[in-house]
Amino acid sequence: MLETLAFGAFSGVAILSALMVVIARNPVRSVLFLILAFFSAAGLFVLLGAEFLAMLLIVVYVGAVAVLFLFVVMMLDVDFAELKQGFLEYAPLGGLVGLILAAELAMIGFTWQASEQAMALRAAAIPEGMGNVEALGQVLYDDYVFFFQMAGLVLLVAMIGAIVLTLRHKPHVKRQSVTAQVGRKRDEAVELVDIKPGQGIGE
Repeated sequence: MLETLAFGAFSGVAILSALMVVIARNPVRSVLFLILAFFSAAGLFVLLGAEFLAMLLIVVYVGAVAVLFLFVVMMLDVDFAELKQGFLEYAPLGGLVGLILAAELAMIGFTWQASEQAMALRAAAIPEGMGNVEALGQVLYDDYVFFFQMAGLVLLVAMIGAIVLTLRHKPHVKRQSVTAQVGRKRDEAVELVDIKPGQGIGE
């Protein structure tokens, strides 16, 4: 009964948070609701006995939300002074999200237990004496290492593209031009002056 209530609470919060991510006009509120949706989905994974996926969801996606928010601010050119002025306005929403996250974490601690079906599937899929993380690492870095490397390359290209798109050059700032330096010729860099005896350079 308690597991059913926990599932209903986590799924309801996840659906409402995902809906608010789309509805909210302010990017700050959208990010807060997105974090709440990720935590709710992680709670559902824990209830299903997939604690590794729950940890992965929190570490990877919630950790990447900060980078996502950074790029959103850079792309939308959000005024930081205006955000700081509206801090008190977002404080109740942030406190509400924090209370919901604390309640969900407490609910996970009191309701978590591995089901018999999950333990049977785990015993059939993982060899004896090997942990869940070790088995995933063996499959990922042994059988699918090529696809793993290709995924890393795609993410690297996406990161470089995002940096190039959001990079802004300030005016009146001298910058190094490697192409111009390498392409300089001797005539452009050296000037020979024939000075007559008894005559200065300034004369």
